[in-house]
Amino acid sequence: MPKSQRSRKVTRALLRKFPLPDPGAHGDKESRGRVLVIGGEVALPGGLVLAAIAALRAGAGKLQIATCKSIAVQIGVAVPESMSLGLRETGDGTIDPGSAKKLKALANEADAVVIGPGMSMRKSNTVLTRELLRSTQSPVVVDAGALLVLKASPAILQDRKGNAVITPNESEMATLLGITETEVEADASAIALDFAARFNTVVALKGPTTIIATPDKLLFRYSRGDVGLATSGSGDTLAGLTAGLLARGAPPLEAALWSVYLHGEAGNRLARKVGRIGYLARELLAEIPPLLEN
Repeated sequence: MPKSQRSRKVTRALLRKFPLPDPGAHGDKESRGRVLVIGGEVALPGGLVLAAIAALRAGAGKLQIATCKSIAVQIGVAVPESMSLGLRETGDGTIDPGSAKKLKALANEADAVVIGPGMSMRKSNTVLTRELLRSTQSPVVVDAGALLVLKASPAILQDRKGNAVITPNESEMATLLGITETEVEADASAIALDFAARFNTVVALKGPTTIIATPDKLLFRYSRGDVGLATSGSGDTLAGLTAGLLARGAPPLEAALWSVYLHGEAGNRLARKVGRIGYLARELLAEIPPLLEN
């Protein structure tokens, strides 16, 4: 594992060096990119909704959602701005891995794909994720239950030309590495750097201080987040923001830096309005467009 090195703070001043693509005064929804969000289980539809709306709040122009057939209509109603595709499901209420073939065309036509929101770490989800990552080269965000594919198939991201972002929290990273969460927290920067290099992916390792690391050993940290962000659905929101920025044309590092910053600052705005704890992940979403304008 590489030695920890000096990291740069993620601030508004830093982000000026990593500007997002300008949509232009006359841009249409096609020019802002299409996001495909894949995930959800019969028992976990909410995370998918949060990620999907977050992608639009980040400025993506078009949204497609792929999930279990029995909840697709409800999700389509909850996110009327989307196309909602219902897929065959397993007896456990997850997307049937055989649906990967049906998803291949959609994923390859998308400007960004996020897989994992609303998914648990089940074998069926790992198989689905592996097949999707093998069949598409679109920029991808891997989150939540989909992350387990990196333990089952360690080389899965190696030939993707670095166009992937993963968004594990410290507990998920501990599971992937077979160590304790305490060990991850104690050496988060070194772990993120090593993981980014070995798996050829940008890593946004979520925690009290979120660490962003790249395959070429760039290291950044965002420390302004507060305890209120540690709430159900918060991670799904971050994954959706990242995918939305990728769809707009931001490179993986820029998408990760901006999404971590927007996510954290949205929480800070709510902390001032509502209180340090008790605000909801869904409330983060409306705070994003004003932060993009500032």
